[in-house]
Amino acid sequence: MKAPEQYDPSKSTSKSRLPSPDRQSTVKSPTLPAGTPTITQTHKRTDQAEKKPFEWQFLMPKYWGIWLLFAIFLPLVYLPLRWQFWLGRKLGILIYTIVGSRRRDTSINLKLAFPEKPEVERELMAKQVFVNQGIGVFETLCAWFRPNVFTRTVSISGLQHVINAQNNGRAVILLGAHYTMLDLGGMLCTQFFPMDGMYRPQNNALLDWFIYNGRTSILSKQISNRNMRSLVDSLKKGHVIWYSPDQDYGLKPGVMAPFFGVPAATLTATRRLATLGSKEHPPAVMALHTYRQTPDNLPSGKRPHYHLTITPELDNYPSNDEIADATRVNEVLEGLIRIDPTQWMWFHRRFKNAPEGRRDIYK
Repeated sequence: MKAPEQYDPSKSTSKSRLPSPDRQSTVKSPTLPAGTPTITQTHKRTDQAEKKPFEWQFLMPKYWGIWLLFAIFLPLVYLPLRWQFWLGRKLGILIYTIVGSRRRDTSINLKLAFPEKPEVERELMAKQVFVNQGIGVFETLCAWFRPNVFTRTVSISGLQHVINAQNNGRAVILLGAHYTMLDLGGMLCTQFFPMDGMYRPQNNALLDWFIYNGRTSILSKQISNRNMRSLVDSLKKGHVIWYSPDQDYGLKPGVMAPFFGVPAATLTATRRLATLGSKEHPPAVMALHTYRQTPDNLPSGKRPHYHLTITPELDNYPSNDEIADATRVNEVLEGLIRIDPTQWMWFHRRFKNAPEGRRDIYK
C-alpha cells in the first residue's frame, strides 16, 4: 500500500533550522567544585509514585467505550516500533478523514499562522499533523507501559542550563508545548533529570485515571492546575516543573499577545510562577522542545530518533509589563514550534478568543 504523501519540513519556507538528530549532541556539564553532585548523579526513579485507586464506577456502561479502545490499542505497543509507526500513520489519516471538525479547525489555524504558504502546502501540513498525532498515540502508550523500548534513541542539547540552575539551588520552570509526542517527551526528559508536571484534570473520570496513573512512571509529582499549594511546595524545594502555556484559556487568566502573528489569549501564570519559590534563588524559566525523526526519513532498519532542546534561561524575566512577558514567551515557543510545525497540535482552537470576546472563525 502506498504511503500517504507527507509534508517535508526541510522543504518549507520556514526560516527555522531543523535539528540534526543524526549527530548526537554533546552535553557538557558546567565547571563545578570537586565533589559537587549533578542532577543526573542524584536522579531517582519515579516508578514508585503513588497511583490513583481504581473505582468501581469505572465498570459502568458509560465507560465501556474507553475500555474497548484500551483493549484494542494496548496489545499493539508490544509490536516493533516500525510497525507501530505504520499503524499510527494509518490512524492519523483515518482521524483526519472522519473527524471533520478537528480537520477544519486545523486548516483554519494553519491559514492564520502561515498565510504566506500556498493552500496545497497547508493541506499537506494539516494531514501530517494528524499523522504525527496518530504516531503519538502509540508513543504515549509505550511511554506509560513500555518505556525501555526508547533506550538509546534520544539526544539532548541545552541540558547544562538545567544543571546550572539546579546546582545553584534554583527551581526550573520548563515551558513545554502540546507537541504530538507530549508524554513521550516527558519520559525522555526524565532520562536526564527528575521532573514534576502541571496538568489539567480530564472531565472523564476513567480517562483521567488512565492518564494520571500512566504518568506516575514518568513524573515525580503531578500537580493539578487547581492545586497552587502543591505547586509552591515544589518550587520551594527546587524541583524542575513542566508547564505548558500554549493554549487558549481566555482573557480572565491571560492577556492578548501575538502568536504566529495572530493576537491570541496567552496565559500570564508563567510570570507569576517565576516569582514564587525561594526569594534567594528564584525559579529559572526556560523552554523545552521535543523533536521526532520518524523511520520514514531514516535509512532502512534504523530506529526513530528523538532530540530534546532546552533553551537558555529567560533573562530579566518577569518584567513589569505582562503583555511584553506574554509576547516573549510566545516568541520563544513559536520559534521552537517552527522547527517542524506539524509536530504541534494545531487541531486545538488556539485563536478562539479576541479582545472583544469569542471569535466566530471556527463556526
